[in-house]
This record gives sequence, C-alpha cells and structure tokens, in this order.
Amino acid sequence: MKGRLYGVGVGPGDPELLTIKALRLLKTCPVVAYQSAEDKESIARGIVAEYLPGNQIEVKYHLPRAIDPYAAQPIYDQVVTPIAEHLAAGRDVVVLCEGDPLFYGSFMYVFTRLSDQFETEVVPGVSSPMGCASALSVPLSYRDDVFSVLPATLPAETLKAQLLNADAAAIIKLRRHFAKVRDVLHHLDLASRARYIERGTMINQKIISLDEVDPDQVPYFSMILVPSQSRL
Repeated sequence: MKGRLYGVGVGPGDPELLTIKALRLLKTCPVVAYQSAEDKESIARGIVAEYLPGNQIEVKYHLPRAIDPYAAQPIYDQVVTPIAEHLAAGRDVVVLCEGDPLFYGSFMYVFTRLSDQFETEVVPGVSSPMGCASALSVPLSYRDDVFSVLPATLPAETLKAQLLNADAAAIIKLRRHFAKVRDVLHHLDLASRARYIERGTMINQKIISLDEVDPDQVPYFSMILVPSQSRL
C-alpha cells in the first residue's frame, strides 16, 4: 500500500498561525520533507520545529533557481525522487511549505510530479499577503475592490499597467527589484499609500517606510502592500 502525500502550509512565519489539521499531521506523519536553499536552514522547518516530536524521518531537498524553469524540469524531477521513494514504501509524507502550498508555494513542484501517482491532500496555510496585512493593521480590500498579487520581477511597464487596474495590491518577490518597484509607485503617486514589511509575522519582522529601505538589503521575505482607498 502506498503512502499518502500531504502538502502542509505552515504560514508566513509565526508558529501559532498553523491550522489544527496541520499540527496533527506534523506530529503523526512518519516522514517530514522540506525545501531549503543550499547550505542554509529550512525556513519552513524552522517555523514548525517546536512541534516536531523528534522521531520522524526528515527529507531535505533543494529546488535550484533556474533562469529557464522549463529547461530545469529534469532537475526538479530528480529532486522529488526521495519523497516518491518513501511514498512508494508505504510511508505517509508531510511536505512543509511556507505560506500556502498552492499560492506561489514550493510544494507545487512536488504536487505536479507526484499527485498523479500518490493520493494527495493539501492543507492550506495563511498566505503572506494576509499575514502581512494583519501585521501592518491595514484592511486590504472591500466589496467590489480588485485585489492583485504582483511579482516584482515583472517589467516596470507591466507593473504600472497592473497597478492602474487594481484597487489594492500585494507586490511580492521584491529583493533586487525593490528600487524599480519604488520608482513605479512614486510615478503612479501610490507611494504614500504603499506599506513595506520584511519577514512579516516572524520574530524579526521589520516595518519601515519605503524611503527608509536600503535597496541593497531587501530580503526575499519582504513585501509591499498597497491597500484599498475605501473606508467603509
């Protein structure tokens, strides 16, 4: 009998932002897998470390960043092989994922390769835009507002067009693209509404104004929220 694959969202960083279902699976599944950058600790595992009982098999895997992700498919196929081997041996596997597994989540690389071979269940998590909005205490959108999630990797002209069509937005994946995004927000006269946050809900969370941000020191877990102008 094959094992069951669970994609578990662990939220944006605060260990208490877990669902009860996620907590149960974390404590009972025999295998826990998590993505991590090379030579770095896994952020997802760090979020839930206090809940792991200590007697589970742990599988660490690395999804390399690829300029052409389609060309990197064979590498991704190989990366998930250890997870598939545990499932084939009948062991249930929890795959940890920051935020929500199906919202820009690293778990999707596992899901697209293994969900047609093994019974799969996804446990949603608190996504980073929602966690950051709560940390910033800003209502994001009301009633008929259009809310957009925009990767900062998009060209400046695309960002401008998308922001003009949105009532509220979350701009993610900032890092080295921060200066470009800040220029766009100033150009559209949105900078005064925009709110910047680093590592939202984590213990080292940081909230500063756009103009205080050093573009050379922007971490991956950073975000700009442009909340709705509505006040209902």
